[in-house]
Amino acid sequence: MKRRQLLALGSMAVVSWSLAAWSQQPNRLRRVSVLMGGLSEGDPAGRAELAAFEGELTSLGWAAGRNLLLETRWPGADLVRIRESARNITETSPDLVLSRATLATRTLLQEAPLLPVVFVLVAEPVESGVVQSLARPGGHVTGFSNFDGSIGAKLLELLKGASPSLTRVAVLYNPQTAPFGTIFVRSVQSAANTLEVVVVPSPVSDDIGLENTIAAMALSPGGGFIAITDSFLSDRRELIVELAARHRVPAVYANRSFTPSGGLIALAADYPDLFRRAASYVDRILKGVKPGDLPVQHPTKFELSINMKTARSLGLEIPQSLLARADEVIE
Repeated sequence: MKRRQLLALGSMAVVSWSLAAWSQQPNRLRRVSVLMGGLSEGDPAGRAELAAFEGELTSLGWAAGRNLLLETRWPGADLVRIRESARNITETSPDLVLSRATLATRTLLQEAPLLPVVFVLVAEPVESGVVQSLARPGGHVTGFSNFDGSIGAKLLELLKGASPSLTRVAVLYNPQTAPFGTIFVRSVQSAANTLEVVVVPSPVSDDIGLENTIAAMALSPGGGFIAITDSFLSDRRELIVELAARHRVPAVYANRSFTPSGGLIALAADYPDLFRRAASYVDRILKGVKPGDLPVQHPTKFELSINMKTARSLGLEIPQSLLARADEVIE
């Protein structure tokens, strides 16, 4: 056999082997770690998010025990526990990590800068230092943001619509868990003059700070507050709602889980929808696409929830125009 024929046969064998190896890739067991930052195990909202993620992976051909191993950690909003979880993930060397919330994602990238990461619910990913740009994230990370730049103004408009006497609004956030807090404040302030409301930036870092800030809004008529999307605030959902009720202060929340707990109004991205969309990125990355080549995406679905029982307890009459826009009205 001539040398040229041998080379050709050799090349065909290499190509055939490569195609065969690629076709078998989906059947190789892949390990995906899930870091559910901001939530404790058993949280109903977290279970719904994870179910949406797992359901979409199943529809894409991934099956637990056959070609996929999911390992989920629930560190809550405590930085020490988040860092410990991130280190544990690093030690297990998974094929990919799905990371929930800004603080957890930033911590994970510090502890494991080379692991492929798909994030969900990260606010202002560029300003938070998670990616280089939205269109071309670069590195080993990409994902889904949980709000756009106009959300703060929309929250203020909703609160003013529900409580027309509103003249002062505190914007609650923890600088450690929500480094994007000042960006959110600016978004709220963009609508403040038109609505004749004074915005009070209110960084808080503990329960006492929360109580003092909410109580201060009740000292004179016209006070209210906005709780931004922040794992520290979400972790204290029951306390914040109880303080708002005790001091009779109207509030709007950037997390839908607050209204079933007694919060007045919530406007937030559809979190399960973002987790479903994240599954498509996980699928593509496990099949060879580089995370840094996938653009960061914004939410496309927002949900408005109103608790009428809370409105009545505060003596508020919610306009029909606002009720008509609601995706959920809790009686």
